[in-house]
Amino acid sequence: MSHRPSSGIAAVSTALLAMSRHLEVRDVLKTIVASARELLDAEYAALGVPDDHGGFAQFVVDGVSDAQWKAIGPLPRQHGVLAAMLRDARTERLADVREDPRFGGWPAAHPEMKDFIGLPVKDGDEIIGALFLANKRCPRTDGGCGFTGEDEELLSILAQHAAIALTNARLYERSRELTIAEERSRLAHELHDAVSQKLFSLRLTAQAAAALVDRHPGRAKEELQQVAELAAEAADELRAAVVELRPAALDEDGLVNTLRSQVQVLDRAHSARVTFDTLGLKALPAAQEEALLRVAQEALHNALRHSGAERVDVSLTRRGPGAALSVTDNGKGFDPRTVRRAGRHLGLVSMRDRASGVGGRLRVNSAPGRGTTIEMEVPGG
Repeated sequence: MSHRPSSGIAAVSTALLAMSRHLEVRDVLKTIVASARELLDAEYAALGVPDDHGGFAQFVVDGVSDAQWKAIGPLPRQHGVLAAMLRDARTERLADVREDPRFGGWPAAHPEMKDFIGLPVKDGDEIIGALFLANKRCPRTDGGCGFTGEDEELLSILAQHAAIALTNARLYERSRELTIAEERSRLAHELHDAVSQKLFSLRLTAQAAAALVDRHPGRAKEELQQVAELAAEAADELRAAVVELRPAALDEDGLVNTLRSQVQVLDRAHSARVTFDTLGLKALPAAQEEALLRVAQEALHNALRHSGAERVDVSLTRRGPGAALSVTDNGKGFDPRTVRRAGRHLGLVSMRDRASGVGGRLRVNSAPGRGTTIEMEVPGG
């Protein structure tokens, strides 16, 4: 018998309750992996959600430190034993994975693994993931160890419920995405109708003023006053629409949780290591929070798409009554003056406009071969 802290029905019940508490896909994946590792008392656990290109759309591990994960490198591909689980939809229980003929090795920084158990996570006939564990912690006097038939049975039960939890989380996220899309479509139509009417009236009034300016200056002045009023109303319509179009996740989860969630997604989607750290941040006015989020998104996009960075670090900290954002990459960097002269600075201009629009400031520190740091400070409410 293993020396897991708890076993049998009680342990499975604890794991299932933990999975049921989460609705976000990423949180569900992490809970499944942590629960499986604890349930079977393994040193390492992982769950991969395959994509359609021979890799994994998401890959979550437990038992590996951040430093180890960074050193290992890009996400694994669908090969060897992992591919067999996804292709054949069967459980694999091996005394030593390294001796299996399908084993193709791993990166130099990868931890050593021996005994192995893995199985597909299925939603009906569809394989939606591969869950596996390695290195059972059950030393015997003869030095032997390994996963048992009991472990396989417990993991199979866990995987069935993991499939339900993961499917429900996906449906929840999809439902929320559809709700957001429908709401934004409605607002777009309302914005188009309202502003179009105002602009049409403004154009007619301006034309009337132009026709009267020589013959009836007094009436032309009245028409121009009407132009100013219509322009102000159109601006108010636009401002109201912008407030309503504020990112839904920001309203529901707050700046810290929204940014943390987005960083986690980017970390799994790109080969670069993307981290997020926060300290002492207080709630900020809605405009400041949205500006910080938009600048962070733009800076992350630039770093991951154009810099060739291996690491991107995001931090959000308290700065007096306000906040400070920093996005730093170790990529190829650039000369900000050259970029400005070449006219390829639209992203930087947008970020500066967002910062100044909420009374903040933006700094760009970069040089060829020395990476880039985008810093933004905003005042509090």
